[in-house]
Amino acid sequence: MSEKPVPEKTSPRPSGSQTLARGLSALGLVAGTPQGLAVQDVADRLGVHRTIAYRILTTLAEFRLVFRGTDGRYRAGSGTAALARGYAAGIREAALPVLRRTADELGATVALIAAEGDDAVAVAVVEPQSVDYHLSYRVGSRNPIGVGAAGLALASFRAPSADDPAELVEVRERGYATTFGQVEPGAFGVAVPLRLADPAMQLCVNLITTREDVARASVPGMVAAAKEISVNA
Repeated sequence: MSEKPVPEKTSPRPSGSQTLARGLSALGLVAGTPQGLAVQDVADRLGVHRTIAYRILTTLAEFRLVFRGTDGRYRAGSGTAALARGYAAGIREAALPVLRRTADELGATVALIAAEGDDAVAVAVVEPQSVDYHLSYRVGSRNPIGVGAAGLALASFRAPSADDPAELVEVRERGYATTFGQVEPGAFGVAVPLRLADPAMQLCVNLITTREDVARASVPGMVAAAKEISVNA
């Protein structure tokens, strides 16, 4: 999709379709820019006032098609996964082969989880083919950041605070999170943050299982998976 500004005065569209066209154009611009766009960037590329660009982005964010990062820039949101698997597209594509291999090797469901506001959102979920029974969940599932292994792994990206719980401090020190029963009763979680070139992209790999032995033994494999994805994304 072209990123050239579209002058308002030359558009023959009725106001309703023009608003929709601007929204879709803004979504295309944001989804096609992994490093994110500021409100003014979108305004300049659409050829509209900053206020209009802000309203468009706010509406897209309400439908989770975009989200505003901690750096103030907008990126594709988890809602695009249902449309075109556009959320963190490059990272997701780099992660899928690693997730599939890791899930089969460890015999448990492995997922790519992203921070979106105060939520940890599943953007890719891979079930193991090597075992008959396993836990799983759907793409788009979300839980609060700070809860569960993935939530703690993503919380570790945030600036340390004197109020941080001891388990979060431990995650930062050892580089991975392990939990039991915080999200799903009887389930163990293991999550490792990704270390990406763009620090505003906060993601982790997450494993869930009902077996404590699998969870304990999975840590080296999960750490290796996170490192591989981080290097190749």
